[in-house]
Amino acid sequence: MVTTVDKAGVDRAGFETWVTPRLPGLLRFAYLVTGSRDAAQDAVQGALAAAYEKWDHVSTRAQPDQYVRRMIANSHVSQWRRIGRREFSVAEPRGGSAADSAEQIAEHDAVWRMCVGLPPQQRAAVVLRFYEDLDYREIARVLDISEATARSHIHRALITLRTQLTSE
Repeated sequence: MVTTVDKAGVDRAGFETWVTPRLPGLLRFAYLVTGSRDAAQDAVQGALAAAYEKWDHVSTRAQPDQYVRRMIANSHVSQWRRIGRREFSVAEPRGGSAADSAEQIAEHDAVWRMCVGLPPQQRAAVVLRFYEDLDYREIARVLDISEATARSHIHRALITLRTQLTSE
């Protein structure tokens, strides 16, 4: 196999081979963490640009997928802290099939609105646990936190979500 190396010494073909099948999953993950398609694209683009620059280091890691996901989550949390406020997204218009009922769409929208109201670290932990089906050890690795902190984030998020559900 011929490797193409760019001016910075990065194995371009290796990076493209790695990222191509993973891009849809990374975008889904970023959307669930950020709550916005635009913010998700920005987070993924920033994380992939950083991963490309450090591809020699990233590609040798045991779990490059988790490393990049942690970059996405950290990027979102950092941006949120810089801004100093929370953004609340509105539901994005989507084309539904005939099988979608108004009740299912309303339920999905209500759950998503509650999740968007969670602090970024808690939302990222919930997304990793319930949408990505990762265990606490993997969540801790992705978010670069201890396993106990990952459990705490999810526990607190679930308490908040339960409280919101019972108050409605």
